[in-house]
Amino acid sequence: MSTEPRGLIDRAIGTLCQLVLWLSTSMIFVILVANTVLRYLTGSSLQWANEVPELLFPWLVMAGVVIAAQQGAHIATTFLMEALPATGRRVVATAAWLVVAVLYGTLAGATWRMLDIVHDEKSPILQLPGSITYGCVMAGMALLGLLALQSAWHAWRAPPAAVADAEPPVPAAHW
Repeated sequence: MSTEPRGLIDRAIGTLCQLVLWLSTSMIFVILVANTVLRYLTGSSLQWANEVPELLFPWLVMAGVVIAAQQGAHIATTFLMEALPATGRRVVATAAWLVVAVLYGTLAGATWRMLDIVHDEKSPILQLPGSITYGCVMAGMALLGLLALQSAWHAWRAPPAAVADAEPPVPAAHW
């Protein structure tokens, strides 16, 4: 078991997001199937069956966003970085990741300040507070900020020779 900070952080974030992804997907699936079967057999449906998937879907999406960021699956434009010398790449990559981390932190902080406002908004049937959905956005932004800080650290610590000699990987299609 690696005690390297990157490995520990990656595993913790990945495990948490995969758990949220699997739980939310499973719960949405079970609720929608049960409601469909009930509607088919009895002509009636569960009143809350539309509301719970609406509350869980943002958690599913945010977990997927964080996992995609963790795996580097988001779109990136790299031609400017490839034009820089190795030392320049290191400095620019570190600065860029720090800016990204600050921006994610700002979004997480702004969402935190909004939680009191949206907490008063209740879902129509279950009367659950709107802060549940906003909480997932705040948590996702905080995790993305943490991943950006980690990337800044690793960009700064990367040996210049390794950066200069490395061929930029060609991403495989995601389908």
